[in-house]
Amino acid sequence: MEKRIEKATSLFKEGYNCSQSVVAAFADLYGFTPEQALKMSASFGGGIGRMRQTCGAACGLFMLAGLESGCTDGKDREGKEANYKLVQQFAEEFRKRNGSLICAELLGLAKSAPTPTTPEARTAEYYKKRPCVKMVEEAARIFADYLKEKQETV
Repeated sequence: MEKRIEKATSLFKEGYNCSQSVVAAFADLYGFTPEQALKMSASFGGGIGRMRQTCGAACGLFMLAGLESGCTDGKDREGKEANYKLVQQFAEEFRKRNGSLICAELLGLAKSAPTPTTPEARTAEYYKKRPCVKMVEEAARIFADYLKEKQETV
């Protein structure tokens, strides 16, 4: 599992957004190609479309929760409940480790900060001032720990 965590951080450093990095590191476990994983998670980077809402790394973690426990029957209330419980468990752990689920708060941005659509260039300065690599690592680690624990109980 450590290799998947490293893969997630490596993908982020290659220029993929936080959500893409987390999802693509694990999506093959669910039969998705790298291209599919990157496309389905592309909109969640930057706190969902760079709006600085829910952290993209956390969104990626929640997407993985859906792949792991999401139901496929609209009437499956127990399945929905199990998935929501897992998402809430992941959210609480992410919040505990990082202090927030909100991108703007994690970045230390003012509530009135503009949300341009153009992503910043990935320079050494970018990585110095942003905690995003750590958020990607933490989200990937939470999911890896979950999978490891699940495997141990089987």
